[in-house]
Amino acid sequence: MQDEKQFEQLMLQYNQLKNGAEDIKRMIEHEDFDSAISMINMREEIFRNCKCMRKYLELTPVQTKELDNILEELRVLEMNNINLLSKNISMVKQELRKSNQNTKFVNAYDYNENQRGSIINVEE
Repeated sequence: MQDEKQFEQLMLQYNQLKNGAEDIKRMIEHEDFDSAISMINMREEIFRNCKCMRKYLELTPVQTKELDNILEELRVLEMNNINLLSKNISMVKQELRKSNQNTKFVNAYDYNENQRGSIINVEE
């Protein structure tokens, strides 16, 4: 009976982790990286607790299959979040590279738009 309650508690915690992964995805998509990092850090303790509970809990084959299913869902969600972050990182690197090139061009030619005249002066 106690194993059943512990299994239910374990499943509840894994469901919390799964829901958290979905929340983190939304935060990443909305570029709320500070909140996403805070949530990731808070989840570490839950992961450790789940690992410890699973280690000492004697599971039936049905419970093992149910647990494996939720773990697979969690793995997929986490990999999607990692891929999304990697994609965002590469986009930021690209934009930074373009910005640095523009700065180099401006500095190389000592270009200052305010000190140069236009080709056509409409006032004259």
